[in-house]
Amino acid sequence: MRTFTLIWLGQLVSTLGSYMTGFALLVWAWELTGSATALALVGFFFQLPRIPITFLSGFLVDRLNRKHLMILGDAIAALSTLAIGLLYLTGHLHIWHLYLFTAINGGFGQIQQLAYSTSIALMVPPQHYTRANSMNSAVHYGSTILAPALAGTTYPIIGLHGILLIDLITFGLAIALLLATPVPQPQPQTDSAPICHTLTFGFRYVWQHPSLKALLLITALFWFVHDFGSALYDPMILARSQGSTQVLGGVASAAGVGGVTGAILLSVYSRPKRRIHGLLVGFIGAGVSKTIFGLGRSPTIWIPAQFCSSLHFPLLGSSETALWMERISPEMQGRVFAANALVVQVMSAIAALIAGPLSDRVFEPFLQSNNPLSNLIASIMGEPGAGIATLYLLSSIGLIGIGLSGYTSKSLKSLQEMELAKKM
Repeated sequence: MRTFTLIWLGQLVSTLGSYMTGFALLVWAWELTGSATALALVGFFFQLPRIPITFLSGFLVDRLNRKHLMILGDAIAALSTLAIGLLYLTGHLHIWHLYLFTAINGGFGQIQQLAYSTSIALMVPPQHYTRANSMNSAVHYGSTILAPALAGTTYPIIGLHGILLIDLITFGLAIALLLATPVPQPQPQTDSAPICHTLTFGFRYVWQHPSLKALLLITALFWFVHDFGSALYDPMILARSQGSTQVLGGVASAAGVGGVTGAILLSVYSRPKRRIHGLLVGFIGAGVSKTIFGLGRSPTIWIPAQFCSSLHFPLLGSSETALWMERISPEMQGRVFAANALVVQVMSAIAALIAGPLSDRVFEPFLQSNNPLSNLIASIMGEPGAGIATLYLLSSIGLIGIGLSGYTSKSLKSLQEMELAKKM
């Protein structure tokens, strides 16, 4: 665990700096455009380049040095941050620059993330897979706690360029720890199969195993609906709080506290005996919490609801990852994990692309159209931002339905039976 912990610390520091930058740029983009579509497009351009790159990333990760690939991902992200800083200082930063550098970071970040996730099985004993994955959840949620508070406090003092400088320093620390830490490598792949056969190996492997195919499909559906709602999350809060960065930061910090709490509970206490059950309970719990969040109109509802929602994500995320890690050998994980990531990324990109326009051009105008149905919905959801909130609420209810449907899947039941048989 020592090697993993050192690399994990570097990723924790680096992620904190990146989240501070992301928070500051998000507020800058909202002030510039006031559009849910503009903010949703950030998510779309983050996912778009990851789709073609994922075709190659599994092949690269299973054949090239994973440590070097992780360093490359951090270095590209650092250069993007530097470029944004220079554009801002010279007064030339525009919204399309944000889309461009988000796309660059998304593409190289996919390779970095896959190299990191597939190295865990070589650095951590199988009995600690869930603990390691819950620690990775703490990286995201810990940064979610601190980044909004730090960015909100320091932005008036040091400005955007100061936050970008902090981000660059954290990237330097992460790269230094990677350079100083040995990362185990799997046995090199020497097969002479055609490149197309190799690139499609992950899809074919999953599709040949009905239980794994069912696991991929239900998680992809969950993340499609989840990311659809996530694209509306920030503009909904900003619209209903008169653009308050303090409210946005407070709700984001609540998400971080919930996620870290969930990760700590998962690390301290034993993992779920049935990981499929842990996955589906996580889906349902997140959906119920987000439904309450969508009905809320103020931080007094949003903060506890967001805490409860994020509390479930370490459980569902670590349960899913542990299921894949137990059933896929390390030398194949790059290609199989890449295939899984590609399916999820396509779904997420579609969700981000349609969520903003559907909100701005359909739901918001409809709820302002002064007819009996729109007046009824608006009276329930409240103004402003009733259209965004209604769409978010529908996506949250969808998450509950996906979790419940998992209990009716025969293929997922067979995966659970395999899991129980392995433990006997």
